[in-house]
Amino acid sequence: MKALIVSDSHGLYDELHTLYARHKDEVDIFIHCGDSELSQEDEVIKPYATVQGNCDFGDDFPAESVISFDTWSIFVTHGHLFNVKSTLLNVSLKAREVGADIVCFGHSHIAGAEKIDDCLFINPGSIRLPKGSKYKTYAILEKRGKKAIVDFYTLEGDNLPDWSLKTTLS
Repeated sequence: MKALIVSDSHGLYDELHTLYARHKDEVDIFIHCGDSELSQEDEVIKPYATVQGNCDFGDDFPAESVISFDTWSIFVTHGHLFNVKSTLLNVSLKAREVGADIVCFGHSHIAGAEKIDDCLFINPGSIRLPKGSKYKTYAILEKRGKKAIVDFYTLEGDNLPDWSLKTTLS
């Protein structure tokens, strides 16, 4: 099972469509971690399970959501309500509260994946305004039994193998 995770597209339309078209035959779930700056009515965002970011105005999307991913649970948030630019403690407490195995978030525009205790944290970076890297990125999470594999890709679809993370979740 696979999930494509993207965040902080800040008004990009064609690029979200391109990601969907590129991966629709291999990915089971498309997740947008907020700051799409789009409306639920925009066709391009409809395939994505989307949460509200700090630059998303109105109440089109929920502030957070929990998604079933086979036997795992994914907590999705933008991150601004949990101060993720400073610490992952707040969002990790929320993940524990909702029983999540994985947290997907954005807000910082910094791509990365790490396992803390028994929880996997994934920030796909930004496909519009990356920080800490020259690459505009998104991530694909793959579940193989108890193994979690996170691969990062450039907006153009090039894999960044040095960025990948392989770990085990219960």
